[in-house]
Amino acid sequence: MEIAEQAYFRSELERRQTRLQEVLGAASNDSSISSLLAQVDAALDRLDGGTFGLCKTCHEPVERERLVADPLVEFCLDDLKPEERRALESDLALAASIQSALLPAKNFSPHGWRVAYHFAPVSLVGGDYCDLFEARNSLVFLLGDVSGKGIAASMLMSHLHATFRSLADSELGLDRIVGAANRIFAASTMAGHFATLVIGRASPDGAVEFVSAGHLPFLLLHGNETRLQDSTGVPLGMFSQAQFTVHHLHVAPGDAIFLYTDGVTEARNANGEEYGIARVKTLCGSGNGSSPDDLIRHCLADLQVFAPGAKATDDLTLLAIQRPV
Repeated sequence: MEIAEQAYFRSELERRQTRLQEVLGAASNDSSISSLLAQVDAALDRLDGGTFGLCKTCHEPVERERLVADPLVEFCLDDLKPEERRALESDLALAASIQSALLPAKNFSPHGWRVAYHFAPVSLVGGDYCDLFEARNSLVFLLGDVSGKGIAASMLMSHLHATFRSLADSELGLDRIVGAANRIFAASTMAGHFATLVIGRASPDGAVEFVSAGHLPFLLLHGNETRLQDSTGVPLGMFSQAQFTVHHLHVAPGDAIFLYTDGVTEARNANGEEYGIARVKTLCGSGNGSSPDDLIRHCLADLQVFAPGAKATDDLTLLAIQRPV
């Protein structure tokens, strides 16, 4: 385990140890608190002994995302008891339900725009981030990708969702909103965790301002052209004092914006070839003028043509936004 990860887990465990000791002092007869404190003490001992994060049965590393979500975990998935496996499956189902509830309504119809999205985590929950809502008489759109997969990534995604929702109605400019979200994210996540993200504000007259924090270039479908809009900053959580530049574009009637995560571009076929950004651009170029729903449908169909029957290895999210004619 890397030194930065060890420091993070030690800090987390010591914080919990202190809190449990305080609670135990006020409730000395509570056996559940004593049991939790003993588990935290044992985890700190494993850190000192170099066995923290290793399964007690097979001695292989415990799944990283599970360890981040619960640093007291002692067994890998393969060595869970039946009742523990059932409890985990129940928790995953609940997490999936919560994550689904955070997604925009499928019938969302913002003033002056047509929108559609596709969200497909590789497991029950994932780290892709997609949101659409209206604030300050504009459509706010966000699409991002948190490092990692599974429960830990979904928790970070939920954290970002709450952060941006709370900041979006403020009078702050997009650069300051992203800057504040970046500082919060960097301060509340472990070293090595980051998120790429595009956030934009689209006015009914077609004026769009956006910040892209290290995310893949999105596409502006304008007439017969398809233009790549490159990243304008570093990923969130990488540097707490990073600054972000706001860029502007105009979306004419009939034009569209198409955003995606690397579950699309890094999809591989049987020959090991990646789908790639160039193919996304070509596909969207052939669909200029299509509705947001059709753009997403065409992309998903082309992925099936490119890699028929291939099992997804990463979360996949698409977002299409069009200004009606």
